[in-house]
Amino acid sequence: MKHAPLRSSPLRASAGLFGAAALVLAGCASQPDRYYTLASPTAPAPVVTAGAAPVFIELAPVAMPERLARPQMLVRRAGTTGAEVQLLEQHRWTSSLENEMRDALASGIATRLGAIDVTKGGRQLPTPAWRIAVQLRQLDAVEDSRVDAAFSWTVRRADTERSAACQWSASTPVGQGIAALAQGAQIATADAAQAIARHVAALQANPLAGCPNS
Repeated sequence: MKHAPLRSSPLRASAGLFGAAALVLAGCASQPDRYYTLASPTAPAPVVTAGAAPVFIELAPVAMPERLARPQMLVRRAGTTGAEVQLLEQHRWTSSLENEMRDALASGIATRLGAIDVTKGGRQLPTPAWRIAVQLRQLDAVEDSRVDAAFSWTVRRADTERSAACQWSASTPVGQGIAALAQGAQIATADAAQAIARHVAALQANPLAGCPNS
């Protein structure tokens, strides 16, 4: 007795395709978003001596190129050349980079100076605050290689129109992976906070002081 060959019905074929698509989507959904911070995990060494007069700082919002002003990390992949960069949707800062950078710099500068951040205070101070405006000019993250960062800033006491300007840049080597890039950006931000704090400390001692070497 001959049997007719088995044939897949359109319904069965559709079900198979749907199941395969569901597996692909499930695989994509299984990769969680990862979040990173620029805040330093350890307390930095102070740049002023203990017992000095109280210091107050006001840090303006950090200015930066529009391409960087987002929560997603912007990365140059290893081995690529030219102008190509990638926006990593699943690797993000804990907030927009402007806010993340301002919080990390304000905390780093205040801790190094033993200062109080009164940016959101709005109250009368016993001594004028140091007003700091920072511009992030470059933050170029190259996968498995380095983070190139460049900052410039101005510092002015609230009771004077005289201001002082400085700039700082560095290339921080990193290990493999996106997490290493985030750590490199964290280190670069901490080093920038160190340079700004040293500048404020120098201006406290001498209003005509130039930019520090570090």
